[in-house]
Amino acid sequence: MPQDSPLTHLRAHPPGSPPGRAAEHSPRPLTETAAEDLVRGICFKTGPPRLLGAELEWLLLDAEDPARPLPPERLTAAHDAAAALPLRSRFTVEPGGQLELSSPPATSLMGCVGDLQADLDAVRAALGAQGVVLDGLGHDLRRPLRRLLDSPRYRAMETYFDRTGPAGRAMMRASASVQVCVDAGHEEPGPLGHGRRWRSAHLLGAVLVSAFANSPAHSGPYAGWRCSRQGVWSDLDTARALAPPLDADPRGAWVRHALDTAVMCVRPQDPTGRDGAADPGEAVAAWEVPRDLSFRAWARGAGTRPPTAADLDYHLTTLFPPIRPRGHLELRMIDAQPGADGWLVPVAVVHALFDDPEAAETAYRVAKGLADSYGPGPAPRNPLWRSAARYGPRDPELRAAARACFRAATEALPRLGADTRVRDAVGEFTERFVRRGRCPADEVDGFDDARSRSAAPPRSSCRAPVRTPVRKEERP
Repeated sequence: MPQDSPLTHLRAHPPGSPPGRAAEHSPRPLTETAAEDLVRGICFKTGPPRLLGAELEWLLLDAEDPARPLPPERLTAAHDAAAALPLRSRFTVEPGGQLELSSPPATSLMGCVGDLQADLDAVRAALGAQGVVLDGLGHDLRRPLRRLLDSPRYRAMETYFDRTGPAGRAMMRASASVQVCVDAGHEEPGPLGHGRRWRSAHLLGAVLVSAFANSPAHSGPYAGWRCSRQGVWSDLDTARALAPPLDADPRGAWVRHALDTAVMCVRPQDPTGRDGAADPGEAVAAWEVPRDLSFRAWARGAGTRPPTAADLDYHLTTLFPPIRPRGHLELRMIDAQPGADGWLVPVAVVHALFDDPEAAETAYRVAKGLADSYGPGPAPRNPLWRSAARYGPRDPELRAAARACFRAATEALPRLGADTRVRDAVGEFTERFVRRGRCPADEVDGFDDARSRSAAPPRSSCRAPVRTPVRKEERP
C-alpha cells in the first residue's frame, strides 16, 4: 500500500523539475477553493498515452510448509534480503509482510515486463536461499492476521478502519494484487480520450475482477466467492474504497469525491512545515484519527488545525477506489496471479485494451454493453461488480465480455511488440480459463464452487473469509 505508483513521479515531476511531492509545498493553510483546484489540476494529466507501469504484490510462504504463517523474524529477514538487492523496481513491504515491486515508468510493454522480470528473478533467488517463496494469491486466509509493520501511518490506518469492522485489517494484512497503471489519455474525445478511458475502466474493471479472480473463500461471510478480496475492499468504510458517480464529468466527480471523503488521519508538523510523522518512532497519539471529518469540512475550518497542500496530498494517498486517478489511471482491482508468469497476463491485457487503438475500440463497445448491469451505484458495490467478485466467469454477461476482450488483446499484442513469452502466457490463460468460463480461483485446491456453477443467481452482499487455499501443482 505504498503512497506512490509507477507513473506518479514522472507525471508529477517532469524531467528537469525538482524532486519531491506536494508534501514539500508551503505549510500555509489551504482553502476549500484551493484544494478543489489542486485536485482538479493533478487528477488527470492528459496527453498521448505512452507510459505503462505495474505493481506486483506477493504473499510470502514457507517453502516447506506453505500453510504455516512465517514468524516475524523470518519475514523481516526475507524483506532485508530483497531490499539489499540492486533492483530497478521500487521495493516496499505491506503491513502484513506482503512484498511489493513497483516498476519504473516504461514506454513499452516489454520494457515494463523486462524490468519486473529481472527484479523478480533476483528476489526469488534471494528468498529461496532462506526457504521462502513468493505466492500469487489475492487473499491470504491464514489466521491469525498479524501486522508486521509498526509505523504511525499503519497504526492510524488500523485505528480508523477498526471503527467499521474487520475488513480494514484483512485488507492491510492479507491482500495481494496486480495493479496496472496507464496514462489518462487525450483531453479530446475518442478511443484514447481520458473521458472514455475513465468510463471504460470502471465498466471493464468488473470483467478484470471476474477473469482474474484468485481469492476464493471456503467458508465464512464470503463463502463461495471467487474474489473475496473485492468483498473486503468494498466493506472498508462508507466511501473510501468506492468509485465516484460514473456519469458525471470525471474531474468534477473525483474532486467532489476526494474532498467529501473522511480524513483518515491528521499528521503532526514541525514549525518548518516538514512532515513530523515521518519518524517511525512517533507515538500513535501524535497522529490524530478524527471522526467524520471530511477534507472539505477541514478546509472550511473544522479540525484542530488548518490543512495544507501536504495534507491534501497525503489524503489522496488514503483513498482506495478501484480506479484511482493519480495523473494517470491506477487499476487496483486485479487479484495477485498464480505461477511464475501469471502476473504477465493482466499487465499485457490491460495495456492492450487501453493503449492499442483497435483493441481500445473493441473494449469500449464491450464496456457500453455492461452499463445497464453496472447501474447507478458505485463500484465495487454495484450489481455488476458484486457478481464479478462472487461468481466470476459463471456470470454469462461477464464471461462473454471477457472472451471478447481477451480476443482483442491477443490480436493487439503483436502490434504492441509483445514477445513470444508474453503472447504465450496470454494465450495459455485464455485457453485454460477464459474460453472455458473459469478463473484461477476455480483451480485452488479445496475450493467448492458447486453452489455457483450455473448462471449467477440474484446478487447479494458480502463480508470476510478463513482458510489458506493452495494449488496442488504449486506446492513446493
